[in-house]
Formats: sequence, C-alpha cells, structure tokens
Amino acid sequence: MQDGKAHELPIVLEAGSFDAILFDCDGTLVESAPAWHLAISNALHPHSEPMPRDWYFERLGLSPADLMDDYETVFGNLNITREEFFHRCTTGYAEAAHALEEVTIVADVARAWHGRVPLVVVSNAQRIAVRGALTATGLLPLFDGIVSIEDVKRGKPEPDIYLKAAEQHGVAAARCVVLEDSHEGLTAARRANMQAVDIREYWTPRWKR
Repeated sequence: MQDGKAHELPIVLEAGSFDAILFDCDGTLVESAPAWHLAISNALHPHSEPMPRDWYFERLGLSPADLMDDYETVFGNLNITREEFFHRCTTGYAEAAHALEEVTIVADVARAWHGRVPLVVVSNAQRIAVRGALTATGLLPLFDGIVSIEDVKRGKPEPDIYLKAAEQHGVAAARCVVLEDSHEGLTAARRANMQAVDIREYWTPRWKR
C-alpha cells in the first residue's frame, strides 16, 4: 500500500473514504452463475419448463423469489412447491461447489483490507449457499459477517439488505463501499446511499467471454 491506495490492485479504494466494504457474493466474489443455472435446471426437471440459459443470465441480480415470479409469469407455474424447488436448488448448488472459483480481482480487495475495516458479504442468496461458496473457494475466513436474503423482507434491488449489513456492523450507510456485478445490486447500494463499485468495469465472467 502507498499513499492510502491499493495501487497494486485493479480496483482502487481510497483509505479514509469508507469504514466498511460490503461484497456481493455470486458473480462478484465467486464465479457461480453456470453452477446456479445447472442447479436450477436440475431442480426444474422433469416437473416444469426449462429455464433458458440466456434468460437466466439476464436476471442474475434478482432474489430467488423475484426470479421465480418472473419465471412463472413467462413459463407457467412450477409443478412442485417453491419450498421443494429451492431445496433442490440449494442441494444441487452445494454438490457443485467444488467447481466454483473465486473472482480474484475482488477477492484480492478483501485480502488487502482484511483486519483493517469490517468486510461483509451481502447476498440475495440463502446463507447456506453463500457460506458453501465462500468455504469452497477458501474465502470465508476473510469476512466478518454474512447478510443473506433470510435477514430481510425485500432483497435487492431494494436497499434493505445493505442497510441491514451497515446496521449490524455499526457503520453509517454513507461510509460503506459496495462491490457488485448486477444492475439490481448496484441499484440497492445506491438506494441505501452507499458508494458503489461496478466490478464489470474490471472483469468479465468466463460465460460472457
């Protein structure tokens, strides 16, 4: 570190301009979209219409409930309960966790600031899936907490989940910087009056290359 900046990192954060860093998980810390789509596809089969890959990738920032609201509007109702569907998705994702990879330019930000400011993972996914992904990629010890969709009534793009993270760690919303990869997540951060970094300006996932 020199002059209060992490100059060696592609994503440069100004020391003193924030008191906590909040990280999205899927697509930000962990490249997970293909694994989630596979888990969803397996959960739907053979009960319901398949979810097209490109259609899913256009909605990566949605909460599970909002994603399935969109799905049922377009493709028809699930032929299993949502509870069973989400259970199948989480189980399938956990089984694929060994194949997950970190997004290194974002993980390196966490490594650089670990122990200096609170680092919190804030995700529309369920906590068990977030912990599984962070454990599989070896990133879990870097973080001071996880705030997941179970902790709020409304997920991203509403600001609730980011405001909850700030409250839990005693940091003013305006003193939080958020790293995100989706329109929904960036909208949530800005609605929470937080600083927002769009990691897509620095990194392209493999499935888009």
